Amino acid sequence: QVQLVESGGGLVQPGGSLRLSCAASGFTFSTYVMSWYRQAPGKKRELVAQITTNDGSTNYADSVKGRFAISRDNAKNTVYLQMNSLKPEDTAVYYCFGSSWNQQSWGQGTQVTVSS
Repeated sequence: QVQLVESGGGLVQPGGSLRLSCAASGFTFSTYVMSWYRQAPGKKRELVAQITTNDGSTNYADSVKGRFAISRDNAKNTVYLQMNSLKPEDTAVYYCFGSSWNQQSWGQGTQVTVSS
């Protein structure tokens, strides 16, 4: 069974940092492109960051460039999202997503709340 489990969310003050983790099982993790999405109340789910399989190249939403960093550890079957200089606008449920040529999988999400 393909499974993605997020952790690391919580309440943080503006300007603070959080590190999200996504633990994967049930598939060959190294062959999957991994991404983080987020969804705020009343808004569509949006792509935040993505990391590829071969060269490990990354791309980010303009709103998080310079503040967030995605990384992966294939030996641990885990993808991370380091979030710095957090803003109230970053408040959302953050979802881990993995895709291969024939499959895609979503995690259940973890809540991130940025508030003073």
